[in-house]
Amino acid sequence: MNDLVREEGRVAISFSDVGFSHKDMEVLHDTSFHVHSGEFVALVGPNGSGKTTILRLIMGLARPSAGSIRVLGKSPDLVRSSIGYVPQYMNFDAAFPISVEEVVRMGRLEGLSRGCMESACADVDTALELAAVDDLRKRPYSALSGGQRRRVLVARALASAPRLLILDEPTANMDAESEKRLYAVLGNLKGKTTVLIATHDTAFVSALTDVVLCVGEREGKGRGVVRHASGPADHIPADLYGGHALRVLHDTELPDDVCCTPSPAGAAPASAPAAPADASAGTSGEVRP
Repeated sequence: MNDLVREEGRVAISFSDVGFSHKDMEVLHDTSFHVHSGEFVALVGPNGSGKTTILRLIMGLARPSAGSIRVLGKSPDLVRSSIGYVPQYMNFDAAFPISVEEVVRMGRLEGLSRGCMESACADVDTALELAAVDDLRKRPYSALSGGQRRRVLVARALASAPRLLILDEPTANMDAESEKRLYAVLGNLKGKTTVLIATHDTAFVSALTDVVLCVGEREGKGRGVVRHASGPADHIPADLYGGHALRVLHDTELPDDVCCTPSPAGAAPASAPAAPADASAGTSGEVRP
């Protein structure tokens, strides 16, 4: 992890030899990975693979049984206010009269208080615009479609101007048009905010993705995380994955420091190894469900 010392100012999330067990069942074993600030990350794995555990560890809602975790350079529980979280669903009483703007205000520490500091109001307005729901701000939240609600939850997460945005299965049960709009919103954040999407789709990810982290059983190493390469998926319909998709190359494992390897003076930065043209899931290096 010496490279991480050099990259400390740019590392958003770092897991170092992390282990975690739940009710005597090992969920993660000797797991190490990191992502840089501003990267768009896809955390992929089947249901029950450990994705939710990783999200909880990143947000400081669970503690590792071994190893260490740093988020934005600090212990996760010290930076919760800098993390925006978009759940797959938000439980609410459909009879409760709450507007879109009020839902977004819930993302601020001031919540629904009548007083509104100028900076807080500006952040709410900016969040509504970034998530493309400004035109819905006075609408009842209960009257929205599923896709609109998901974008409102993104706006709620953005209201606190987070440095890290985490989305759990953001496109679940979403139609193609809503998915396209959501990824357009996320595309506007790319490079400015670190975005981490957890998804059970292990085959394809959005073309916005910089880093693919696969969660599952590693041959001879227990359950953990592997960084995999990705490649073009031209055969996927353009109305899926927000417009363009990448295929996850499960047979092309990348070293975790692939993005941190120092380059000689004047040389081009190190890049991921080229994936074989006929790469397909299910061969060596795959993280298996």
